[in-house]
Amino acid sequence: MYLIFFKSKSQKSWLILLISTTPFISAQITGKIIDSDDSFPLEYATAALYSQSPKNLITGVITNKNGVFTFDKIKKGTYSLEISFIGYQPKEIENIVFSDVKKDIGTIKLSLGNSLNEILITSEKATVISKIDKQIFDATKFKNSAGGSATDVLRNLPSVSVNGTGEISVRGATGFVVLLNGKPVQGNAATILSQIPANAIDKVEVITAPSAKYDPEGKAGIINIFTKKGAIDGAFTQVNIRSGFPSIEDYDNSESAKRYGIDATYNYRKDKWNFSFGASYQRNDLAGRREGGVFTIINDVKTSFPSDGERSFDEENVSGRFTVDFTPDEKNEFTIGFFAGKRSKDRRADILYFDNNAVQPANSNNRLYMLQYYNENLRIRTSDFALGSFNYAHKFADNSKLSTTFLYEYTLLGGPTTNRNLGYPDTSKILQDEYNTNDNPLYGTLFQLDYEFSNFTFGKLETGYQYRFLNHQGDFLYTRRNNTTGIFETVPEFTSEIDLKRTLHSGYVNLSGKKEKWEYAAGIRLEKMDRELSLQAENDPNKKTLEYDYLQLYPSATLQYSLENDTKIKAAYSRRVERTTTFKMNPFREREHSETFEQGDANLLPEFVDLVELGISKKFKRGNSVYATAYFRNVKNLVNRVNEVYNDTILDRIYTNVGQGKTLGLEVGAQLKSTKNWSNFIGLNVFNFDINGNYKGDRISNNATQYSINLNSTYNFWKTATLQFTLNYLSEMVTAQGEDSRFYSPNLTLQKTFLDNRLSATLQWQNIDLGWLKTNEQRITTYKTGSFYTTTNYVYEVDMVTLNLTYNFNSTKNKSKFINSEFGAKEF
Repeated sequence: MYLIFFKSKSQKSWLILLISTTPFISAQITGKIIDSDDSFPLEYATAALYSQSPKNLITGVITNKNGVFTFDKIKKGTYSLEISFIGYQPKEIENIVFSDVKKDIGTIKLSLGNSLNEILITSEKATVISKIDKQIFDATKFKNSAGGSATDVLRNLPSVSVNGTGEISVRGATGFVVLLNGKPVQGNAATILSQIPANAIDKVEVITAPSAKYDPEGKAGIINIFTKKGAIDGAFTQVNIRSGFPSIEDYDNSESAKRYGIDATYNYRKDKWNFSFGASYQRNDLAGRREGGVFTIINDVKTSFPSDGERSFDEENVSGRFTVDFTPDEKNEFTIGFFAGKRSKDRRADILYFDNNAVQPANSNNRLYMLQYYNENLRIRTSDFALGSFNYAHKFADNSKLSTTFLYEYTLLGGPTTNRNLGYPDTSKILQDEYNTNDNPLYGTLFQLDYEFSNFTFGKLETGYQYRFLNHQGDFLYTRRNNTTGIFETVPEFTSEIDLKRTLHSGYVNLSGKKEKWEYAAGIRLEKMDRELSLQAENDPNKKTLEYDYLQLYPSATLQYSLENDTKIKAAYSRRVERTTTFKMNPFREREHSETFEQGDANLLPEFVDLVELGISKKFKRGNSVYATAYFRNVKNLVNRVNEVYNDTILDRIYTNVGQGKTLGLEVGAQLKSTKNWSNFIGLNVFNFDINGNYKGDRISNNATQYSINLNSTYNFWKTATLQFTLNYLSEMVTAQGEDSRFYSPNLTLQKTFLDNRLSATLQWQNIDLGWLKTNEQRITTYKTGSFYTTTNYVYEVDMVTLNLTYNFNSTKNKSKFINSEFGAKEF
């Protein structure tokens, strides 16, 4: 082994490598295949290389998503090339003289085949494609998500589940990272995904065992969302309008649910320039109720307070984006992006704590007294944000590539909670009136530098550096109305300031390649984190500063082998981290609703994750396929929400490290085309989850086998009409102190296109219930023997009918590319 300073042939790029003396350069022929009509890259086209004389097949490859093909290890000589793709006229190129290290044939255009009146040949894209490091899902197959968001697309994926509170999990874990068009977007998954229109999504990659080139954030892996793109000069305009029909069920809410929205995209491409503009307004309310039962025990006195009332959400999002791409030549590309908007989510919980509330000895039914009151609770979460980014990519003559990303974000998070306990039935009597609010300005900076070099005999080498800086400042004001004076007075024990600064430096090296039937990838990432948390209570003149840092290695490795009968087997290992958010580190109480305070842990440790996978995938005839992946995930410093008693009618909800979590599971997915017009996609995830730890000396231990099922069945009536049924089912789930009940949602979607596919109408029947299925309903239960018991059944709106209309003003394919939140969304 030697330390080698290597300079590219172009004399413009350097590498410092520790490698053996194996020859570096691989002789290479490359080219690109596009559609002759619209210049769109043709992915999966076939390129076959033959010797010129005699004509013998040398090798064959397929194109990547950019339409590019590459032949490696080619000897000097004269060759011919045959290009083919389903539905297109094949093309042959002769007399290709190869005498150098690399030869670029350039762009090859294929034309659609001649149309015949008697015969029509069609092909259908696969719903899922298995790769060495990921599963790729065609988002356009999920008609039930039309007019919705990326969350509605993800509901269909085998490894993804969404519970009754809207929390998204991958293989039973809530911690995962979202990438948008391959760019890192760090934030709360549910918030980010709700901002991405489903109509704009082309495909979704689920990367459960990411390589070292990716940021290690996310214990469940990465979800990479790709928006639809085009490639020709001209303009593209698309408008989507969504309107919801009035609610069918009556939940006795104070206001009727409203569901409507409009979003528009304009993309103009001319020569070296590409301009993308987008604007969106969405109103997406959800009606519902909650039925609760709680008791606490303090000093052998038991207080019971069953309840019933409204639990509804009003959600409003408005945003605008633009992106400018400039490509002066084949070697360079510049991108500038801007994204700004406002979003708010109001949760109303107006609850009656009715007249069988009782205070009694813990071991007796003799009631000491009874109480009854009405609670009005409105929690408003707001976020005003603006962020900008700059990207630059350069391709060197030796085919190496340098890319850079810079992003700056400002987000103002906030929103008050109003909590009023009133007499009942005389609600004019105010028992307690509280108001707490906060202002949380957040400043985030990201810089990323990546270098890729592929001209090695052993594969492609990638290396890079990433810098992140987060500065999150929070002022929390908690006030309570003085019933004598009517003045709201500050409550010092709940009023505070909390500031978080986190700096991250990381670098990685990753090697990947293919040799005969083997594919491999291996790498390592080194990350240095420095965290500084400053705390000051209203009644404490001294500011407290807590520091935490680490230096961690994150190795990864994947190996895949292809068998003869379209079967692939693979094994993978990846180490990840789930970093802490400011919200979960705030140790000061914040009012959630009448019976709950919420607070975090200032000493919260990151979760460190080790993941091992063993998988197999197989393709059959007629587009059928199946895959299965067994996995084991071990989480150290597991973060969970636990409850403890604050007073006789209030529980503390606390986020803290509770120990270790282990998950052993099996994920299975199958694409089955039963008839010419009927296709099905089903995913099943079965896993055993084990929690083992302690909280304040109390042992926490829970173990259960649980599962989720996602079913998608589609029938094509004509070329322009499709009926699709989907079912999302989530079994009972265990938590640190209890369990969550099953949750499911059946949906039916009818889509019809008009005007040569320019106009698309989608009618959706969501959360089908018909009064007897108990759809969109989930019970959450937590308890501690001898201390408290709480169970709440959340009953949300069913039988929701929505109409979505999409119109494309021209036939040019969309190439809009937008940036998204990197920091603030995680705290929303």
